[in-house]
Amino acid sequence: MAKQKIQKGLDGVIVDETAISKVMPETNSLTYRGYTVQDLCKHCCFEEVAYLLWTGELPTTRQLSTFRRDERKRRELSSDHIEVIKRFPKSAHPMDTLRTAVSFLGTTEIAWGGEPERNDRRRAMDLLAKIPTMIATDYRFRGGKRRYKPKSKLSMAENFFYMCFGRVPPKEVVKAFDVSLILYAEHSFNASTFTTRVITSSRSDIYSAVTGGIGSLKGPLHGGANESVMNMMLDIGDPDLAENWMRDAIARKKLVMGFGHRVYKWGDSRVPTMRKCLDELAVWKKDDTWVRMSDGLQSVMIEEKNIHPNLDFPAGPAYYMMGFEIDMFTPIFVMSRISGWAAHYLEQNATNRLIRPLSAYSGVGQRKVKSINKR
Repeated sequence: MAKQKIQKGLDGVIVDETAISKVMPETNSLTYRGYTVQDLCKHCCFEEVAYLLWTGELPTTRQLSTFRRDERKRRELSSDHIEVIKRFPKSAHPMDTLRTAVSFLGTTEIAWGGEPERNDRRRAMDLLAKIPTMIATDYRFRGGKRRYKPKSKLSMAENFFYMCFGRVPPKEVVKAFDVSLILYAEHSFNASTFTTRVITSSRSDIYSAVTGGIGSLKGPLHGGANESVMNMMLDIGDPDLAENWMRDAIARKKLVMGFGHRVYKWGDSRVPTMRKCLDELAVWKKDDTWVRMSDGLQSVMIEEKNIHPNLDFPAGPAYYMMGFEIDMFTPIFVMSRISGWAAHYLEQNATNRLIRPLSAYSGVGQRKVKSINKR
């Protein structure tokens, strides 16, 4: 019998179709519902993009106003929810506390997959509105500080800064953050989205699916890479050491986070837009340390290995310059990606079939059990 061909990591395997986004490696481009992410970042805010992902079309002024009102009135957490977050160990990673906070929200009602779509759209909006509040509330409590209640007059980006720091930064900082949310919102059948769809396919609820997605995104080979990038840069310390550090890392075959992508072979299409934001943040901070370090690391990696940066490479230092602690980077990723996960939850439910792949057995052959005194 011919040996079965196994695609480790489902590399190159097409498991389903989607109308939500398309990654085109041949042109290094990414589209949401037919619009390039660069175009969306230039002309839209994150809320417009979330609406697009969920409905298939960009909103009119009236539709956006209705969407914003619905999101803003859902931001606050219940007193029980706040108390649960307050009890989390201060040493816990924010991705662990966020995963548990989302799971707690799922205990507030009995939910199943396959219900009328309006029920899941309501739950998706609850998650979109409340996840930033969960993240900011946990951040404040971990620092021994009082929490700031969400403000309904602020955009999602502005409100998140306010809930974390008690103030809204200059518009160029808010814009850079909003752009990052758009760029991280959706990316086809990545590991966390596929996890979400697998859970959805069993007719489980959206809270379970999103909790699973958060668990997948936590890993450093996926969402956690932006944290690893900034920790790497801090370890290097001096931009003048970046090139030699990278040459040494390559020589020792060290895994360097923030470079390469399973799908993009000639560079992540989202990087130029995020890099522009990084440059603008450096001007605002009057500190080009991380820009110069990025240039040094990137130049050597491309020269030596022809491997280009992915989105996590500029996003890590950008978030750091905005004032966020490093372990907040991946929860911010969740705050954005919930828009994509919810879109995939709705799409999977609409034409559902249980996802149940096969495996090739590689263990010992069939054998008989011996009684315990003969083993």
